[in-house]
Amino acid sequence: MAVKKKVSWMRSIVPACFGVIQEEEQPPCEPKKGFVTKQSSFQRLSFLDLSNPSSTMLSEDLSISLAGSNLHVFTHAELKVVTQNFSPSNFIGEGGFGPVYKGFIDDKLRYGLKAQPVAVKLLDLEGLQGHREWLTEVIFLGQLRHPHLVKLIGYCCEEDHRVLVYEYMPRGSLENQLFRRYSVSLPWSARMKIAVGAAKGLAFLHEAEKPVIYRDFKASNILLDSDYTPKLSDFGLAKDGPEGDDTHVSTRVMGTQGYAAPEYIMTGHLTAMSDVYSFGVVLLELLTGRRSVDKSRVHREQNLVEWARPMLNDHRKLCRIMDSRLEGLYSETGARKAAALAYLCLSHRPKQRPTMSSVVKSLESLQDFDDIPIGTFVYIVPSETNLVKEDSTKDSEPKKESKNSHHRHSSHGQRHRRHRSQTISPENVRTSNGGLKSPLHPSSRGA
Repeated sequence: MAVKKKVSWMRSIVPACFGVIQEEEQPPCEPKKGFVTKQSSFQRLSFLDLSNPSSTMLSEDLSISLAGSNLHVFTHAELKVVTQNFSPSNFIGEGGFGPVYKGFIDDKLRYGLKAQPVAVKLLDLEGLQGHREWLTEVIFLGQLRHPHLVKLIGYCCEEDHRVLVYEYMPRGSLENQLFRRYSVSLPWSARMKIAVGAAKGLAFLHEAEKPVIYRDFKASNILLDSDYTPKLSDFGLAKDGPEGDDTHVSTRVMGTQGYAAPEYIMTGHLTAMSDVYSFGVVLLELLTGRRSVDKSRVHREQNLVEWARPMLNDHRKLCRIMDSRLEGLYSETGARKAAALAYLCLSHRPKQRPTMSSVVKSLESLQDFDDIPIGTFVYIVPSETNLVKEDSTKDSEPKKESKNSHHRHSSHGQRHRRHRSQTISPENVRTSNGGLKSPLHPSSRGA
């Protein structure tokens, strides 16, 4: 049973944001110092609550509606200080929402707000997303808290400025980490950690008291902290899930090509199983190291799901689609089970897909396998010709020998260490100082 369309609630809840000022009332988006006022009891708002014409919340200030959420309401002047006047040197990337800058909040800026780096996202008024997506993100992330959801610290709604302030995620997006061309590949253990964490984030949304459908689950919306803990970001397309006897939410089709569930594209009927399908696509990306859609490949391999899904349940063919940059350093048992799970998530029949809580249980068990091969130690033996040259050099230049011996031994040691670093275990690759340097923040469309 589809949910009926509601009247426009955003003009009522945030009049100043739309140029409408009610008589004898202050514009509700005027910034206020300090956090949003706390209430003794706090219950999450849903879009249905805000869309009810008889609701008393329609004339409330946005900050009052989110009372108890601990969000900070920043002024635009404060954010200019935080980002050094939105300096190009602090520019991280840009997506459909708008540009993103890195900033730093001083502990003197606001009482109760600790010093920390932040990501400041500005709404581009001429971009692909607008007021609705901005307000959607404030409402959802302002009320939802979970270790695998990115933390919204505050926002700015001042005149034409619409800004969101998040915790800073130093390793950027999964998309940037997984698909970079000239870098060390994500090790198997990190990929499984990301899959488990992202699944927990989705399961939390689906099993909330008022369920939420994420609707835009993709690699660019999964941000990673310094130890590769994943957090879901960008809730601009999120929707409240069906309630009561409703089986789905009817909405216009939105999302990203290659990730959206086929039944959602065909009918516009949105369910939690739509998110499960999208998760299956990302899990397939983690296994193959390929993008969901890649126009640079031959025609039959451009759509990842169409090309790879038939091989997920065939153990003999699975090795053909596994990411070659892993160089075989992964658990074969874990890969087979992960592939079988991706196969179920990508089923064309929504009812045959597992719930996200089931997905979490399946993935957690994959982290226990210890059959990951260990790279062999490689030592290159000097050739006989090189040994003869070294001996002749010693005889002809005895004085230079003492001067350069330290340099020669040092360079040999460097060569020795360099060969060794190329063959160490995935765990060491993940934690080494020289590996996996990442962009500061996602620069994809979903940033």
